[in-house]
Parts: sequence; C-alpha cells; structure tokens
Amino acid sequence: MTSTMTSLSSPTKKERWWAWHLENPHVYHLFKRFTLEALAKRRHKHLGAWLVVNRIRWETSIETTGEDFKISNDFIAYYARLFMAHYPEHTGLFRTKPLKEERGQYEGH
Repeated sequence: MTSTMTSLSSPTKKERWWAWHLENPHVYHLFKRFTLEALAKRRHKHLGAWLVVNRIRWETSIETTGEDFKISNDFIAYYARLFMAHYPEHTGLFRTKPLKEERGQYEGH
C-alpha cells in the first residue's frame, strides 16, 4: 500500500486538526489572545503552547458557562505553528520540531 492510498483512507493528524479548527475558530482566537497577552505582560523569548492551551482549557471549563469542548493534545503543535505563521515577528516563540507525519517527507520516505 502506498502512502497516497493510506492518506486517502484515513485523514492525517494535520487534516483532522484543520477540520476541527474550521469548526472551532474561537479556539484559535483565544490562543492568539492569551499568547499576545503573555507577550505584553512579559517579554518572553519562548512560550509553551501547552501553557496557552491549558489557559484556554481553564477559561472554557471554569470561567465560562455553556458547553465544554475538548482540545486534543495532538492539535497543540498546529496552533503554535499557525500563530507563528500569522505573526512572523514571533517566529521561534514556540519551540517546534518536525512532526511525525512530516519527518518522512524530509528523510526521503
């Protein structure tokens, strides 16, 4: 089975994140808000995307009313990358490494 056939039969993690992101745009709005707030309060050279996502989890579970929603841990790295793409002046703010699904692309697999 080729990698093309595999990707046709089941979406990649990135594809699942993108579909979820499109259905939940408020999550990225909160990610931007809390990241920019952290940068305004302290001049961070690096910030943990997990820290930001856990703040979102806190705010949506404790501080607000309404339906709870879950943010998959698998999606956190994509929010960090999206933020740095939208705010290139903050490239490197979130430390990233190649994702498993990207590694094969760079190693010739």
